Amino acid sequence: MELNTIIERLNEQWTDIYYLLHYVHEDQLTHQAIRLLQHIEKNENATIGDLAKQLNVSHNTASEHTKRLIQKGFAKKQRSNVDERKVFVTLTDKGRDVLHRHTRLDENKLKKVLENFSASDLELLQKAFSLLSEGAKKCLR
Repeated sequence: MELNTIIERLNEQWTDIYYLLHYVHEDQLTHQAIRLLQHIEKNENATIGDLAKQLNVSHNTASEHTKRLIQKGFAKKQRSNVDERKVFVTLTDKGRDVLHRHTRLDENKLKKVLENFSASDLELLQKAFSLLSEGAKKCLR
C-alpha cells in the first residue's frame, strides 16, 4: 500500500477514535492554551521563550498566554534552584487534570471498546501504538 494512502487512513482512523472516545470538555480553553499545557507537560524545564517558539509568537504574546493559564490555576512560574535568573513554567495539579481531559481518551469509553477485543488483538494494538509513539519521538524530538 502506498505511504500516502496509509497516512490518509491513519488520520481518518485517528480522528474517528478521538471523536468517539474523547472526554466531554467542561472547560472553555483555546487550542493554543491546550498546546501550551502539552508543551509544559512534555518539556520539564519550559520557559516563556520555549513557549513562544512552540506557538511561533513573540515572547510578550507567550507571556500573556502564560499569565492567563496562571490566573486559571493551570500553571505556575518557578525560579530555577541552580540559576535564579531562569524562570520555568510548570503545571499545577489542576492544569494536569484539565490537560488530561482535553488530550487523552476517556478511560471508561476506551475500556468499553477494549473489553470486546481478544488478548492477541489487545497485544497487537498496544504494539502498533508503541511503534508509532517511539517512531515519532525518534524523528521529531
